[in-house]
Amino acid sequence: MEDPRAVSTGIAGLDEILDGLRLGDNVVWRVEDLDDYRAFLRPFVETAREQGRAIIYLRYGQHAPLLNPGSGVRVVEIDARGGFEAFTSRVYQLITDYGRGAFYVCDCLTDLLQAWTTDYMVGNFFRVVCPYLFELDTVAYFALCPHSHSHGTLARIRETTQVLIDVRRAGDEVHIQPVKVWRRHSPTMFLPHRQRGERFLPVTDSSDATRLQDRLERQHQEDRQRRLLDYWDRLFLSAGECLDQPADDPQRCAILEELLGALIGHDPRLLGLARQYLGLDDLLAVRARMIGSGLIGGKAVGMLLARNILLAEDAQRWQAALEPHDSFYLGSDAYYAYIVHNGWWPRLMRQRTEAGYFEEGRELHRAMLEGEMPPEIRPELERMLDHFGQYPILVRSSSLLEDGFGNAFAGKYESIFCVNQGSPEQRLAELEEAIRRVYASTLAEDALVYRRQRGLDRLEEPMALLMQRVNGRYHRHLYLPDAAGVGVSRNPFVWDAGLDPKAGMLRLVMGLGTRAVDRIGTDHACVVALDQPHRRPFRDRDDLYRFSQHEVDCLDVNANSLGSLPLRELVAQAEDLPLERLGELDRAATQRARELGDSNPVWRLTFTPLLRSEDFVTRAAAMLRTLESAYCHPVDVEFTVHLDEAGTASFNLVQCRPLPTRGEGSLAPLPESVPEERLFMQSEGHFMGGNLDLHPGHIIRVHSSRYAALSREAKHQVATLIGVLTRRLAEEEPGAPIVLIGPGRWGTSSPELGVPVGFADISRVAVLAEVAEMGSEVVPDLSFGSHFFQDLIESGIAYVALFPGRPGSTYRPQWLDGGPAQPAETPRGQGAPDDVSAAVEHFRVPPGRLRLAADLVEQRLLAYQP
Repeated sequence: MEDPRAVSTGIAGLDEILDGLRLGDNVVWRVEDLDDYRAFLRPFVETAREQGRAIIYLRYGQHAPLLNPGSGVRVVEIDARGGFEAFTSRVYQLITDYGRGAFYVCDCLTDLLQAWTTDYMVGNFFRVVCPYLFELDTVAYFALCPHSHSHGTLARIRETTQVLIDVRRAGDEVHIQPVKVWRRHSPTMFLPHRQRGERFLPVTDSSDATRLQDRLERQHQEDRQRRLLDYWDRLFLSAGECLDQPADDPQRCAILEELLGALIGHDPRLLGLARQYLGLDDLLAVRARMIGSGLIGGKAVGMLLARNILLAEDAQRWQAALEPHDSFYLGSDAYYAYIVHNGWWPRLMRQRTEAGYFEEGRELHRAMLEGEMPPEIRPELERMLDHFGQYPILVRSSSLLEDGFGNAFAGKYESIFCVNQGSPEQRLAELEEAIRRVYASTLAEDALVYRRQRGLDRLEEPMALLMQRVNGRYHRHLYLPDAAGVGVSRNPFVWDAGLDPKAGMLRLVMGLGTRAVDRIGTDHACVVALDQPHRRPFRDRDDLYRFSQHEVDCLDVNANSLGSLPLRELVAQAEDLPLERLGELDRAATQRARELGDSNPVWRLTFTPLLRSEDFVTRAAAMLRTLESAYCHPVDVEFTVHLDEAGTASFNLVQCRPLPTRGEGSLAPLPESVPEERLFMQSEGHFMGGNLDLHPGHIIRVHSSRYAALSREAKHQVATLIGVLTRRLAEEEPGAPIVLIGPGRWGTSSPELGVPVGFADISRVAVLAEVAEMGSEVVPDLSFGSHFFQDLIESGIAYVALFPGRPGSTYRPQWLDGGPAQPAETPRGQGAPDDVSAAVEHFRVPPGRLRLAADLVEQRLLAYQP
């Protein structure tokens, strides 16, 4: 009885060898000449056409077309140069659209090498589409030139496909040899066969077969040696061979351009900088430190560019002042390999739909935290661990879009410290866990909201990783750098009219840089305006001490974990801390401590001694100025500081990215004064966002005393409720700006200090105001350079800090009750208790009844009824 799933190849002799094809078969032809593929392709297509099959020709190769449109063949052209995900997603969707039982003809897989630079991803593409084609009872023909691919890729394709056939020429003779035929077997099926017209005669004489094989191997001896390498590796070998050629040699220029596209990406502005500051030797050095293949991502690119810019512009200064570079890179191809290896591509495709964007994203996020690393990655990770020994490692996100012009993704993706202690197996397990967490963070809700808000939710966003030795030194069982910081070349939050925003700003902490980029508890980093580094925004020394850093982040080797210690405990546990270079001795507090029986001195981390070092301030200012000049754009950098025995500081530059800024355009003049009954709020300084002039449509206010009375859990519910309300208002009235006002600090992790919103909750707000309410301990703190800070300026969200009672700062909440604002209900039915809803007040403002304007030059902000 005839098998209902049987399909003909269109060649009777070939059907006889293979026992025909079956629905679900993927047929891969390994050929040396595409004309041989065409010869087997045309009978298959003709037979399928006669049977009324839907035949789809996927056209993506650079070679001449294999089939012409018409006569029942549908040609679908796809550009593979858009990247692995875009191409694979398009093919996957086409298979979905054409459905069950369609037949496919594909261009030569080898042509994908020029688009993707690596055949590692060719194998992963095949592992995605082949099972899906099998599931839908299709039959698909593929071709590849085996001598252009590595053994690893060929093995991956062989493992996945149902039928694999070698086609080779010996003189004028064509030989075929089935290598794999799923679930079919005969005594001579896997022997070489000589073609005689439509007949294929098995070579049954072993002597004949041996001579044939020897002849074929001698024809491709050179190719056989190169085939041990991935296309990626061969590309870098060719680059190494060009190093001795002149810089303007056409071959060297061509291969440099290819490597820039393969490693750096396609952003024209970053590519322009890379062409200027990264040479062939730099890219080969990246390859020597690279695991896998693909792009190294925006964070890694920014770091490399910044270092080379500084060295190119002033080598004498920066060769001494910059720590040597010591990073590894996990290429973006490994991210897709992780997804493919764990069978998650169908989930990823569902997540890319409107319906599945968030829901499937949450499921995939959870799954990615538990996935298995592709086995080919592990040996390279072990090699990196051997290099670092037991020094701590920081595993940092470095996605394709991250840290580019306009898309910093600040804080959206994870960065994980690996203390790197224990046996080699434990250290590898810790490293793999960190990689999984960073990979999974691409689908965290804050990241998804950010990408959608900025119109990036349909763009390819593979995650590469930057893995760096943590700069620092051991103090017994504790490990930490002397200091760390964030620098911005434009100070968008100057607190005094005498400060120059163009001079730049630093945010300094002792220990790990986590406190320089995050808003943490009651702690404060040291904020420095580089034009006047000793000018602080404090009334007196008591405020300087009070609003300084009290806890230090460090790595505990014994506990194998990241932790925080109060400065006094750190001083007691650690030796040789450079406190005399970073802080001041509080003599009064030290005397009080002695009176209570504590003989340890009390230090305050004011950074005054470091800032008295002309070299440090001058170098920091020069670094920011030089990078801004090269980028032709303000920049934001992260760095650690190492102090030698003489107290001289050197920098380890770990990140550089364009700083998103609002324009400094013109606006209608602000009134000199506003009658009290029409004034809502005003501030001299303490705001950021450039020049503003807008008419808010909504004001959302967190009532300070009601909020203060809530439990910790209820305060988190307030944050959730604000997110619900802002999203609803933005969807219902997208053109009506929202002003959000609350006590203390927005985005803090400590609800007693403010409202613990995430970026997703406030991403649709136009102006964010922090008010010194709810007790003297609760004060605004923008945390300059923090991820929260980055979110605001990147999203165009203006910020103002209000200190009622201080000169130049006015806040009149009674305007909301007696002015034109109209009370409106907060959303009900969201599961929020009445006391939570009562803490969130919503007011609608009729059009034109409230003007909020700010002048960057005058450092004035006003919100008033015109």
